[in-house]
Amino acid sequence: MAELHKILKELIGLTKSEWESFNVKLNKKEFKARTLIIKEGSIAHNLYFIESGTLRTYHLRDGKEISTYFACDKQFISSFSSFITQTASFETLEAIEDSSVYELSYQALTELYKDSSKFEKLGRILAEKNYLCVMDRTLTMQTRTAKEKYLDFIKNYDDDIVQRVPQHMIATFLGIAPESLSRVRKEISIS
Repeated sequence: MAELHKILKELIGLTKSEWESFNVKLNKKEFKARTLIIKEGSIAHNLYFIESGTLRTYHLRDGKEISTYFACDKQFISSFSSFITQTASFETLEAIEDSSVYELSYQALTELYKDSSKFEKLGRILAEKNYLCVMDRTLTMQTRTAKEKYLDFIKNYDDDIVQRVPQHMIATFLGIAPESLSRVRKEISIS
């Protein structure tokens, strides 16, 4: 909780009373590894701040899981398009490992937007980061080789994600076969 308070204070300059308004709307949740938090086809009613653990979003294509986003300690996650529009999610949110999170409902966030423009700023910052992530991923997927995709991934993603996310999930995120990722990793470690 102290980490979330610190992040919000730095990010949007929350006062003590604004923090208290925010804090009372949070619910602490614990998820075991492999727990499906938001299922494809359901509505994402909550935004999550990860205190500890690793989560991912993915969708199914021909019965195969395709990872779309990863987040770990001190990061926010949801099925963002579903959360923003309050419509059915095209993806699933899953705990990769045992995780402790703070949950904020869509309704609570919209109430906070009315209370202070600082919370609107938080919403804008999260939306901008999500947009930039999607645009970067789209460009990477369309223009880079398997090796370039992986090098870009390890350069731009949190080291904890690189170390804690299983390689087959990273491979689907990068749009390459797990065997190709193994070859790329071997090639990088040799050079």
